[in-house]
Amino acid sequence: MSVFIFLGIAVLTWLFVFREDDDRVTYTTETVTRGDIENLVTAMGTLQPQDYVDVGAQVSGQLKKLHVDVGSEVKAGDLLAEIDATVYAARVDATRASLRTQQAQLLDREAQLTLANIQYEREKNLFKEEATTRESLQTAEASLKSAQAQLKALQAQIEQTESTLRVESANLNYAKIYAPIDGTVVSITSRQGQTLNTNQMAPTIMRIADLSTMTVQTQVSEADIGKLRTGMDVYFTTLGSQGRRWYSKLNRIQPTPEILNNVVLYNALFDVPNENRLLMTQMSTQVFFIESQAKDVLLVPMSALTFAARTRSAVVKVMNGDGDIEERKVLIGVTNRVQAQIVEGLTEGEKVVSGSSRPGQQKPVAGMGGPGMGMGRR
Repeated sequence: MSVFIFLGIAVLTWLFVFREDDDRVTYTTETVTRGDIENLVTAMGTLQPQDYVDVGAQVSGQLKKLHVDVGSEVKAGDLLAEIDATVYAARVDATRASLRTQQAQLLDREAQLTLANIQYEREKNLFKEEATTRESLQTAEASLKSAQAQLKALQAQIEQTESTLRVESANLNYAKIYAPIDGTVVSITSRQGQTLNTNQMAPTIMRIADLSTMTVQTQVSEADIGKLRTGMDVYFTTLGSQGRRWYSKLNRIQPTPEILNNVVLYNALFDVPNENRLLMTQMSTQVFFIESQAKDVLLVPMSALTFAARTRSAVVKVMNGDGDIEERKVLIGVTNRVQAQIVEGLTEGEKVVSGSSRPGQQKPVAGMGGPGMGMGRR
């Protein structure tokens, strides 16, 4: 009988002690802290110069001399390259010789016109005195008109030759290629000795870029493009920047998208000063558009919040000094995937419940974050 009594006591002890421990909940708490929070839209981008010019050849010929290398700093008007100008110089000389010949002919035509005019006036006076025939007067008049016409024709030829000379002189000048802007030679696509043919297309010799201001071009998905607005704050990092941030403001969003692998992407661009030349062409960037932010505010983890509908309020469980749990309604400000700003309802240093677990559970049961809440792309 005593054995049965002992077993009964053991069973009752297990039921009332160990089962009670099994039902005990362990809470994970976080302290309400003060700090900064950002709600971000992230994207990848590349760097390119804000201003650049592709310098090409306007005349055909052999690239005789390159006066710069990649990386050379140039000023507007500096000589960059020379094309063999032998043919163009010969054309200028030939056109000038033709012009001189025509100018000499012009003097002869002017003299002939003067003579024809004198003869016409004489025949006209003689005809008045009936000292010559009408036929002679008509012949003198025709000779005058012919001399006038020949003079005008020669003057037109001279104008045409002068125009041709201007073209040939311009082509001769185009054989020397000058820098159109101040900047840096970032690429050279033609080599010394190469023959350039402008009849097919304008060949590019080099690119000159102003590296003092760079443009960041980012591609933002159609899901996030609606969160961007012109003038919003943005910063980016580069692979070799060791965490350094460059700050700017969004300048423009191009309305026409690019479709890559069935993904619709929009170009968002902004400029950044580059006085120290640390930013270089085609560098990859990680871009962060600041949709909203708050500084020196109360913060709690998102896992501690339970949202009701699509509002800026939530419920949080607070643990007091005695270890008791109470629910409290709070007002939410800026949120991201990790944290939320508390506008009202909590004070710094309080403990909030971010999760709970029971014996045997491997993972704590976290609070439920609300839908939307103005989060950026994570």
